[in-house]
Amino acid sequence: MRPGSGDARQPAPAPGSYAMYQFGTSGAAVAAATAVTHPLDVVKVRLQMQLAGQRGNLVGMGTIFTQLAEREGPRSLYLGLAPALTRSLVYGGLRLGLYEPCKHVCSYAFGSTNFAFKLASGVIAGALATALTNPMEVLKVRLQMSTSSTSTIGEVRKVLAQEGLKGLWKGVGPAMARAGCLTASQMATYDEAKQALIKWTPLEEGFHLHLISSCIAGTAGTLVTSPIDMIKTRLMLQRESKGARVYRNGFHCAYQVVVTEGVKSLYKGGFANFARLGPQTTITFIVCEKLRELAGMTAI
Repeated sequence: MRPGSGDARQPAPAPGSYAMYQFGTSGAAVAAATAVTHPLDVVKVRLQMQLAGQRGNLVGMGTIFTQLAEREGPRSLYLGLAPALTRSLVYGGLRLGLYEPCKHVCSYAFGSTNFAFKLASGVIAGALATALTNPMEVLKVRLQMSTSSTSTIGEVRKVLAQEGLKGLWKGVGPAMARAGCLTASQMATYDEAKQALIKWTPLEEGFHLHLISSCIAGTAGTLVTSPIDMIKTRLMLQRESKGARVYRNGFHCAYQVVVTEGVKSLYKGGFANFARLGPQTTITFIVCEKLRELAGMTAI
């Protein structure tokens, strides 16, 4: 039985507090997952920038991890953590928090919340969240590639001085596409997986259901978003101050990567992305479901 339909729980929060709980629990869950998986995000970005614009033998995730720790110190595995956590709180709150309202709007307008409408709700929620938080993502990937001890504020000043305000929204198109696809694939898959597992297995609302559903959602999210994530990283790390741009836009970037590096290069860092996004998705949903339970809210 789904929570909120007769189970012994705290009274539902007042309407005025519901939005705060909705966005607060989502943001806290994503921030917790980000803190745990951040080193893998640093490794993923380094892998995506390997041999940019050329073909060659790529080193693996383990080698990059070891090189980072040995050459730049263990702290390098947490480069860009401050903007990553800041973004997670806002982006996570909006991305997950807007999914249910969007789904309810679809239900009210079309009388249905089938898989297609769940996908659409995820795309809208993810794209809106990313459009607002793109500067934090740009700062995060810039700091993750930096070999000097630059602070977040220092990187902001550097971007503004060299590239102007628009530099903070570099790669926003692919970032919105990635976030829309990620949110759609994660949320819709998680939602559908839970319903299917409740219907076809003895599982009930609780940790084991959340764990299995989130693992399925994490796998789907990784497969869908890895190429877009690689393109987004390349665009965000492109500095316009240094001559002509290599990539004009997301489509041109994808074309250039395929032509100069091969089709498989669209999945550079794919395993690291899965190693990060899989656990991150699992932690996010498990923590979010628990926080919602403590707040007296219904399950996702």
